[in-house]
Amino acid sequence: MDIYNLFLEKKALLEGHFKLSSGLHSDKYFQCALLTVEPEISQKLCEILAEKLNSSKIKADLVIGPAIGGIILAYEMARVLKLKALFAEREDGMMRLRRGFTIKPGEKVIVVEDVVTTGGSTREVIELIKSLGGEVVAVASLVDRSGGTVDFGVPFESLLTIKVKTYAPENCPLCAQGLPVVKPGSRV
Repeated sequence: MDIYNLFLEKKALLEGHFKLSSGLHSDKYFQCALLTVEPEISQKLCEILAEKLNSSKIKADLVIGPAIGGIILAYEMARVLKLKALFAEREDGMMRLRRGFTIKPGEKVIVVEDVVTTGGSTREVIELIKSLGGEVVAVASLVDRSGGTVDFGVPFESLLTIKVKTYAPENCPLCAQGLPVVKPGSRV
């Protein structure tokens, strides 16, 4: 499956002036929700990602994703891998487990995200897992916008690794052109 062309076909690769969850600006935005809205696509993408993890002999007890982008993917990955699925959500500016979710000390965890740029949200979830005594054994994402430069200290698999330019707001050429900025992501 050609992931990049799938984004194009589903009009899920947006072009314009975007503020990313990291706070950086970019002229491209991968709107994974336009892919995961179709269960067959979510299933196929997660089957391919699970196959990559299985080929690396990753063993886990559960899968977790940060809200909002990682919820559907964590569920679907857990279904494919026959594991438990959780999601972390932001409360008072911090990633937390809510809704009665727990991670037991020693549980092995795969963190699943839709798009990684700097890895900030993923790192927050990793720290949450560690604080609860869990062990992160892998990270997986649909898109790695960093071009493969993000290091989580564990195996990291993605379906599309691509280097997409990002800019600090004070050095953004799109801002300099006066183009209005759009914030399509989940972090406010």
